[in-house]
Order: sequence, then structure tokens, then C-alpha cells
Amino acid sequence: MLGYVPVAFAFGVLGHTAGLPWWAMVAMSAFVYGGSSQFAALQLLAVGAAPYAIVLTTFVVNLRHLLLSAAIAPRLAGWRRREQALFAYELTDEAFAVHSAQYAERAERPKAEVFTFNTAVHASWVAGTLAGVLAGDLVTDVEAWGLDYALPAMFMALLAAGVIADRRGLAVAVVAGGGAVGLTLLGLQYWAVLVAAAVAATFGLAVAEREGRADDGEAVRTEGVPGR
Repeated sequence: MLGYVPVAFAFGVLGHTAGLPWWAMVAMSAFVYGGSSQFAALQLLAVGAAPYAIVLTTFVVNLRHLLLSAAIAPRLAGWRRREQALFAYELTDEAFAVHSAQYAERAERPKAEVFTFNTAVHASWVAGTLAGVLAGDLVTDVEAWGLDYALPAMFMALLAAGVIADRRGLAVAVVAGGGAVGLTLLGLQYWAVLVAAAVAATFGLAVAEREGRADDGEAVRTEGVPGR
């Protein structure tokens, strides 16, 4: 929630600066509930982009949720379909990071705990947006406050805290980040992040499988050896 509020606050301030009504900003945070896609839509709305362009852009930006959902889906295999749908509705990058870490510690978690967490962080996102809208007149220079950098900063914090735990995680992060930058420079702006993430995830899986085979081979070689 400490990560949600400042970013949502920045979104509310930027929306107010762009001249959008407060209720539209709050409704977007309540129903869209996607930080990067909301910032992208806000920029397009500010320049008067066509509705289809806004919908297509936010759709492409949110395609990363396919990867998030694929990773977390095995944990929800025994849930009812409506429970899975509600969980998916409130699955964001930050929530995914927390759920992944907690499921790694505990294979089973009470549903009440999961949904209470999701609801609390969702509410903090909406509240942060409303606070930003209300404070919009007081913040005249968003760059001076660094609000335009809030979203990238939050993602880097998530990366450092939840992904770069070992050399494999660092390698995956380098492949994803370098690939996204390279593809963007080549002109693949809308698809750069998704393609780079898919390539990096495949790379990480290949490395994990290779390490697993190496560990199995070591176990076979040492089996039956005294003291092993």
C-alpha cells in the first residue's frame, strides 16, 4: 500500500493537470486498476487521441498480465471460477510480486487473507488517486516533485526486492531490460516490453531447467558415496 499511494497520487495530480474531472480519474482507478495503462491512457486523452487508439494501447500495455496470470494460475487451480475471476480482476504487478513471495513460503493460503489483501491495496490505489486530484491545485510542477517518475521508480523497487535474489534473477532482469530498450530503439514501441519479457522468461526457464539437470546429475554421482 505504501507503494500504491504515491503512484496513485501522481496519477491523480497529472489527471487534474490535464483537465480531466475528478470522478473520471477515480472511476478509472476503480475499474481499470492498471497503473501503467492508466498513465498511458492519460497521456493519450490529454492529446485528444481517438478512442480506438486508447483502447488498443492500453490493451497492448496490459498484455503482460498474460505472463503474470500464467505464473500464478497453478496456485488457484482448486478455486471456483468466480473466485479466480475476482482474483484476476485485482491482479496487478505489485500484487503479483507479493502473492508470488507468499505462495513460495506457503503452498496454501486462506482465501480470506488473499482477498483482504487485494481489496486493501485496491482501495489504497483509489484513495491515492482521489488525494492526488484534490491536491492537484497545490502541485503546479509535477517534474519538480518527481511525480512523473513515480511509476518507473516503483517498478525498479519491485525488481530489486523481488526478482534480483540470485545470479539467475539478475540475468533474467538484464535480458528483459536490455531487450526492451533495444526493441524500443528499433521502433517496436508498443510490443517491446511484452516481447522482451517473454524472451527473458523463456531464458530464465531454460537456465532453471539446466541447473535442475546439473543438480540431478550431481546427486546421481554422489549417491552411495560414503559421507555424502
